[in-house]
Amino acid sequence: MQEYVTEDRLTKFIQAALLEDVGDGDHSTLAAVPKDQQGKAQLIIKEQGIIAGLALAERIFKYHDPELQVDLLLEDGNRVQPGEIGLRVSGKAASILTTERLVLNCMQRMSGIATKTKQMNELIGHTRARLLDTRKTTPNFRMLEKWAVAIGGGKNHRFALYDMIMLKDNHIDFAGGIAQAIKATRRYLEKKQLDLKIEIETRSLDEVREVLTIGGVDIIMLDNMSPNIMQEAVALIGDRYETEASGGIDERSIIPVAESGVDYISVGALTHHVKSLDISLKALRFHQQTAG
Repeated sequence: MQEYVTEDRLTKFIQAALLEDVGDGDHSTLAAVPKDQQGKAQLIIKEQGIIAGLALAERIFKYHDPELQVDLLLEDGNRVQPGEIGLRVSGKAASILTTERLVLNCMQRMSGIATKTKQMNELIGHTRARLLDTRKTTPNFRMLEKWAVAIGGGKNHRFALYDMIMLKDNHIDFAGGIAQAIKATRRYLEKKQLDLKIEIETRSLDEVREVLTIGGVDIIMLDNMSPNIMQEAVALIGDRYETEASGGIDERSIIPVAESGVDYISVGALTHHVKSLDISLKALRFHQQTAG
């Protein structure tokens, strides 16, 4: 698992998600299913893609009912085909029913993200560029979405506002310009005794030249530039700083961007424009024994 996927964060997420979904009780299950009814269900893959969230699913089942038996038949990151079985879970039928939707909601979205990440990564596999995610994530679901990107072979960018400095166009404009933004940031980090990387956005070759003159950063973002201009910018920057391409990049535009020579390509669509993978959890037939 990634370093940001901690037991504490997982527990808090599962607690909040179950509270949201179950509230004061799963009344459908409580009404219809005997309390001690035993059952078994299996996770069925219904669409081709990359599976993600199996490790999380096991934790959700076990958090709700530690007596549930979960058998993982695949691993996160596996390429899957329709008809494959991802896991089987057995134990109290009521526990399986109550956790079913949370497991599916997480796994379907995570698998959709992992699948899209894998597809885009394969498009640029012949280049040196690495695929990055962004902070364009679903509130309170970021940990799982970034985890899914990593499962799909992408690289996580900063997790949140606190673990990296990113000076974007609005920061620069409000600060009064590139020089003012960089100098103020360096003073702030020194005063606070913080060791954070600094990335700055540039929108033209002139802005790239200005950053190169001032220095004091770690990564230069090339935002909404054409691949030809990016190539010129990469040549100007050389080995002095890492480079990141950004700005509405999708499957149609990512190859020429990667071929410009940039180190990283950030794609917000990995998490904000994704189709969930079709997965279902189906009960295996259970014939209740009756007293003779």
